[in-house]
Amino acid sequence: MSMQGLVTSPHPLASRAGAEVLRRGGNAAEAAVAIGAVLAVVMPHFCGLGGDAVWLLADREGMRATLLGIGQAAAAPGPPRSLPSRGPGSALTTACVVDSWDHALRLGRRHWGGDREFADLIAPAIALARGGYVPGPAQDFWLDFRRAEWPRWPGFARIFAHRGSDGPLCQPELAEMLALLARDGPRSFYRGRAAERIAQGLAQAGSSLTAADLAATRCRQAPPLAMGYRGLTLLAPPPPTQGMSTLAIMGVLERFDLAGTPRGAARTHLLVEAVKQAFLDRDAIADPDFTARDMSVLLSPARLKAKAAAIRADRALAWPQPCRHGDTVFFAVSDAQGRSASVLQSIYFDWGSGLVAGDTGILWQNRGAAFSADPAHPNRLEPGKRPFYTLNPGMALKDGAPHLLYGTQGADGQPQTLAVLLAGLIDDGLPPAAALALPRFLLGRTFSDGRESLKVEASLGAVAIAELAGLGHQVAELPALSPIFGCAGAIRVGPAGGLAAHDPRGEGQGAG
Repeated sequence: MSMQGLVTSPHPLASRAGAEVLRRGGNAAEAAVAIGAVLAVVMPHFCGLGGDAVWLLADREGMRATLLGIGQAAAAPGPPRSLPSRGPGSALTTACVVDSWDHALRLGRRHWGGDREFADLIAPAIALARGGYVPGPAQDFWLDFRRAEWPRWPGFARIFAHRGSDGPLCQPELAEMLALLARDGPRSFYRGRAAERIAQGLAQAGSSLTAADLAATRCRQAPPLAMGYRGLTLLAPPPPTQGMSTLAIMGVLERFDLAGTPRGAARTHLLVEAVKQAFLDRDAIADPDFTARDMSVLLSPARLKAKAAAIRADRALAWPQPCRHGDTVFFAVSDAQGRSASVLQSIYFDWGSGLVAGDTGILWQNRGAAFSADPAHPNRLEPGKRPFYTLNPGMALKDGAPHLLYGTQGADGQPQTLAVLLAGLIDDGLPPAAALALPRFLLGRTFSDGRESLKVEASLGAVAIAELAGLGHQVAELPALSPIFGCAGAIRVGPAGGLAAHDPRGEGQGAG
């Protein structure tokens, strides 16, 4: 709880860094950059300098912005005959997270009077890369889970395989690159000494990305998508993200009395069926620069009404649909003036492409694997194109001011987790910690379970799980608070202060 600003992040060191910026009078954008930089060091399995970021920013004065820090495909990516998920062939897109930090700080200076230096904000990250940190359970889990694969990843073992079981993990090459960015500025990641080293490392590893591709990388600012829900205004990022999928789910659910539907089988069935209806349209989402289709029709009231009418209370809609994997980190900040940032950073799969760019210590993302090799698909690989993006941080406005900040990791699971979280926060009026602890579901395959089943947490209860099976769902019960269901965060802002919390399924925390 705090009246002077709140943060939530998936790592205590990152939460601490963001809270310290707020204590010293920094704004939400500045605190978010400090958090993002620390996460790029201490959660290399989910995010890093070689990845992307999507931001939502808003304040009480009506400023609303989406920052799409999404790298584009190489200008000469080669023929899309196959799209590998690991190695140099998957490193098809540039990394835009650093430019998103720069864009956020410039927006904060323009609208919120920001004056913190970039070098000062990333200093904690440099110290952690140089001096080391003790990897948490999540990092250890993913290192062990991919043990049979990572010996083949270029440059990976040199950094991540030699740490002691209890000792700190130091990343001196990454520290040096961060120090270069602190000295020369964030754009030096794309033009400058840092960019030269990155391009050389990518080329040596066999990636099709070039120095010209890095130089062409730009974070884009766009208005967020907006939709009413129970008297609030929900914000989500536009295409090529799946933000409209989350809004479509909530638009379908608004046509039902969730508050009057007890938590259990009936509500879970309704949420799952709303997810299915929204996901039926999701393949149409692609980079708007490369498609002539008006994707706003996916959120039209008539379409949402028809989807709500298609839901049957007594029967599950047959599935499956294609699923997408991916992991990421969510963090959010609301400062003392209510200026707010809701952010996701990612390198796509855990450990991204597995490729380390030369001697930079930078692990590159495999976002190119999100393209389609089908030449007729809206999300087909094309030079300079941005892929379909699962990242969709969220925000809810009340009377025009930021009221709820929320997001989660989990690719396909993001809209599903957000449906449960928003029903708890809005329809049930729960505080963030209680809403984050609600039983969740996950429709489709996961990294460890190839079944096209409806996975539910055991905390939903044996009776409810049996009732879901009776409705036709192929149910698979998993342990309560399993990290398979994503690690989310939430902040609730009010006139008298606010509350922040992070997911009990992970190691993160809220801080004030």
